[in-house]
Amino acid sequence: MEKQQKFQFSSPITGHVIDLSQVSDPVFSERMMGDGFAIDPTEGKVVAPFDGIVEVLFPTGHAIGLSNGSGLNVLIHVGLNTFELKGKGFSIHTTQGATVKKGDLLLEIDIDAIKASGKTCITPIIFTDNQEIHCHKIGCDVTRNEDGLVSFL
Repeated sequence: MEKQQKFQFSSPITGHVIDLSQVSDPVFSERMMGDGFAIDPTEGKVVAPFDGIVEVLFPTGHAIGLSNGSGLNVLIHVGLNTFELKGKGFSIHTTQGATVKKGDLLLEIDIDAIKASGKTCITPIIFTDNQEIHCHKIGCDVTRNEDGLVSFL
């Protein structure tokens, strides 16, 4: 647990940070999958928030799960119900099982195409290992690779 407390987590996306409770899907807003926050992206690049392994990569590109090898697991879920788009608007730049470095490009999203399909791009970022976090940037804009986003409790 001590390693996680000293662990740096950077923003995987550029956009506006919102509290998870404001996400319109109860699976996320009620923290059924874990604690976290969400980002409403203003840029279509999703990067690795830390050095780790791609544990899960949905073929549609709408969600990716990463681990750091020290027990920290994160799910980046781009948009809500975006699995229904069957990959339209998503470009995948990694593979399941890949080792990634902080800042490596994982996905690109076409924000306009996703919104035109009637979906939101709001991206829940969930710590699925029951790790409680405190997000320091709720209500603020962040850029991808920005540090100081969260503290581990």
